Amino acid sequence: MKDLTFLKKESFSASKYKEMVKDYQNKDNPTGWFENIYKSAQGNYKEVFWADLEPSSYLLSWLEKDLIKKDKKRACVIGCGVGDDAEALSSFGFEVIAFDISPSAIQLCKNRFPNTKVTYIVADLFDYPKEWFESFELVYECNTIQVLPNNYRKLARKAMSGLLTKKGYILVSCRSRNENEQKDIIPLPLAKSEMDEFILIDRLKEIEFLAYDDNQEPSIPHFFAIYQKN
Repeated sequence: MKDLTFLKKESFSASKYKEMVKDYQNKDNPTGWFENIYKSAQGNYKEVFWADLEPSSYLLSWLEKDLIKKDKKRACVIGCGVGDDAEALSSFGFEVIAFDISPSAIQLCKNRFPNTKVTYIVADLFDYPKEWFESFELVYECNTIQVLPNNYRKLARKAMSGLLTKKGYILVSCRSRNENEQKDIIPLPLAKSEMDEFILIDRLKEIEFLAYDDNQEPSIPHFFAIYQKN
């Protein structure tokens, strides 16, 4: 395997990471590089450079509201990484399918949580199983759209919305940018106009929309939005 030590936390190189992603994008293979990230960890989930190793506090705050009043409720985690958000959803009583296009990511999750109730599976957002269509009360998306280029961003959004059952919720967490700025960087944060496509094109209802700066130094602006299918 090509030397990918620059993807490990202790030696992470942002410039080489961006070069790798751009190379795959130029080959019209915008998700092919994900496996490199997780395979470079060599079985140690702590070495995945972007893993927070804890669930999103915004996800937890929403879950604590307990808005979905069903005995059996299903959730889907898109690009589940090393599993923290999926496990949080499971702890709140959801039947969870968590998928990633990277086989190494799914294996990291299974090894990390050997007694999990979550179904971890290798799957492609652009070609997920037909039985998943309109079958989840909750879909969680964190930082997937922002690493995709061009029209793939719109295709991803449409595929995500397609997972929702009637009155289902999608929670979207991502980096943000002002309109017509940072148009050629990796990852490419979402502009508000892109977020609004969940409403204008997919016909979802905006329940909550938060713009905030994270705790990094320097801080990075983010969006956290909740939409519901009518």
